[in-house]
Amino acid sequence: MKAGSDQMCNRVATAPGVNVPDKMKSRIPVVLLACGSFNPITNMHLRLFEVARDHLHQTAAPELKFLCGADVLKTFQTPNLWKDEHIQEIVEKFGLVCVGRAGHDPKAYILGSPILQRYQHNIHLVREPVQNEISATYIRSALGQGQSVKYLLPDAVIAYIKDHNLYSRDSPQKGNGTQNSGGEKS
Repeated sequence: MKAGSDQMCNRVATAPGVNVPDKMKSRIPVVLLACGSFNPITNMHLRLFEVARDHLHQTAAPELKFLCGADVLKTFQTPNLWKDEHIQEIVEKFGLVCVGRAGHDPKAYILGSPILQRYQHNIHLVREPVQNEISATYIRSALGQGQSVKYLLPDAVIAYIKDHNLYSRDSPQKGNGTQNSGGEKS
């Protein structure tokens, strides 16, 4: 059983037919957990995982990390959005990987928070090598105006949006977000 466990730990999960370089096959698995509206999910949301994984494989051997963009890191400073004890638990017990985003200064967000500052050794700041300012807000706006979002979203997401009449001029949301059961935008 032990030999089988060791073997499992050395595998890299991939889609069928994807060739994985030998040097990646022996790496310790990384589990990344992300939150956000992903409303709608963009290619850049998906890219966060790739950039973070590559960074962690080069610098660390974590079991679980919270993954976020710099815009989400900034929300740690928003009053009544996150509880201090939750922020501390995330960065102390698990750590986080923050992928940079245009118009944001994650180092300043860390320095502006006593909790983040205390556990900054457990925060990985990662620069996206391919800068891109795609945002879900922009996507919702473009869809609300009837503009194409081809190549900004995965084709399956575009099909889902079209099939469910989301974010269009005719939908109740009108490209400005979704509404929860209480009628508030998320």
